[in-house]
Amino acid sequence: MKQVTNTIVMIRPVRFRMNEQTAVNNYYQNTSDSSAEDTNTKAQKEFDGFIEKLRLVGVNVIVIDDKAENDTPDSIFPNNWVSFHENGDVGLYPMFAVNRRRERRPEVLDIIENAGFEIKNIIDYTEAEDTDVFLEGTGSLVLDRVNRKAYCALSPRADEELLIEFCEDFEYTPVIFTAYQTVNDERLAIYHTNVMMGIGETFAVVCLDCIDDKKERKNLLSHLKNDGKEIISITENQVNNFAGNMLQVVGADEKRYLVMSSAAYQSLSKDQILKIEKHCAILHSNLETIEKLGGGSARCMMAEVFLPEAE
Repeated sequence: MKQVTNTIVMIRPVRFRMNEQTAVNNYYQNTSDSSAEDTNTKAQKEFDGFIEKLRLVGVNVIVIDDKAENDTPDSIFPNNWVSFHENGDVGLYPMFAVNRRRERRPEVLDIIENAGFEIKNIIDYTEAEDTDVFLEGTGSLVLDRVNRKAYCALSPRADEELLIEFCEDFEYTPVIFTAYQTVNDERLAIYHTNVMMGIGETFAVVCLDCIDDKKERKNLLSHLKNDGKEIISITENQVNNFAGNMLQVVGADEKRYLVMSSAAYQSLSKDQILKIEKHCAILHSNLETIEKLGGGSARCMMAEVFLPEAE
């Protein structure tokens, strides 16, 4: 089993803006005075710059254009609706925001097959939307693919029963907790697990301060330590700068990179950077507009492809 891949899918936005339907429980989103057109242009510029940096180091990026007529402001975050696995399975996930459900486009799977990958089986959880139950892909699930563990911070977008179902279908062990952030002096559930933690091959970046329950925190730590991960701790303030929203990828010559936004990178201390660089190189790109209005960052923009190559 592999924890990291060389191939990622990214969706180029055409109607990017602050999604009013997700802002109800994504407290990282902010409003903007810019026009819709100006906002989307800025997001496209950041997106294109990010792609260029990834390709320069040899990451295989499959870029798919969003469709304007779908009016999907968050299409830039495909990892929430789909996941691709080494055995040829694809997971399709139920989305909290009604306007995000239009992001699930069958032709995206066709494009990936045409790029030389084999899809053997689709496991579709989207019916759960009918009963207002959600599990938003690798936003809700931070997967340790090698040790078969699914880390999940429960929230309005991550349902425990559906998580258990996912773990049974994909043969993962659930590691369940609740992660909080302070919003106007109140502790509220963080909407996605991948905002406060990320798992690499030999390390994990995690904000332990987000886990208020000591037993849950201890349980998470013991899982990571038992699996030999070096734990690189980040603060809540760094989470607010998207330092938890990172993804390790493979570039040319099998070189590893931890991908993050420039805001995330700039929030890290020298000591944290040195710790990460013991494991792999760092690649960062300016995603200011996308972060401010979308409330998501680098990791959310990349859907990893682990599918087998078609024969």
